[in-house]
Formats: sequence, C-alpha cells, structure tokens
Amino acid sequence: MGKIVLENIKLFGFHGCMPEEEYVGSHYTIYLEVEFDFHQASTNNDLSKTINYVDLYSIVKKEMNINSKLIEHLAQRIIQRIKEYKKPLIKNTKIKICKENPPLQGNVDRVCIILDD
Repeated sequence: MGKIVLENIKLFGFHGCMPEEEYVGSHYTIYLEVEFDFHQASTNNDLSKTINYVDLYSIVKKEMNINSKLIEHLAQRIIQRIKEYKKPLIKNTKIKICKENPPLQGNVDRVCIILDD
C-alpha cells in the first residue's frame, strides 16, 4: 500500500451560504491523500499502473469551479470524482479543505473540514 499526497493546493472559489460569498469568493487551501496499492507501478515503472497526480489536481480544480454552499459537499464531490477516475486501484481518499479568512465576526485564519472516505 502507498499514498499520493498533494499538499497545499491553493485555489480560489465561490463556496458558502452567505450571499457575498457567491460573488466575492475566497481563497482555499486543499490537502489531498489517495491510498492505493502501487506495487505494479513501482515494479513496472509504468504510469498507467498508478494514479497520476496531474489528473488528481485537475479533478480538484474542476470541482472547485462548481459552486457549493458547503465545503463538506465540495469535498464529497471531489472524492466521488477521484473514485470514479481509478475505482479499482483506490483504497481510501482523504481530503482537507480550508477556507482562508472566512467571513466570521472574529479573528480566524481559516475554517477547515476533513473527509476521510
């Protein structure tokens, strides 16, 4: 078993329940971890036997461009798309999405959710 990890993906999106979040947007930081058996890839040095991290990034970026009221919903959509991408290989997917400078009436750097599926 092994993992591919994409750390600190920085993207901009329009996610949230408050009206201003739909047109102002926010910066997001994403951590993605995909667990799978990469014995075939490591033995054969063959990209088709692994999960391409370029494709993972592309999935995250595409889903970030689709607005959600909840980042929990966004996280679930990303995981679903990743599972569809290489279903037989993937054993577990974990994602952490952080909204930077959330619109709160307080001093909070970020609000994060973690989904381990």
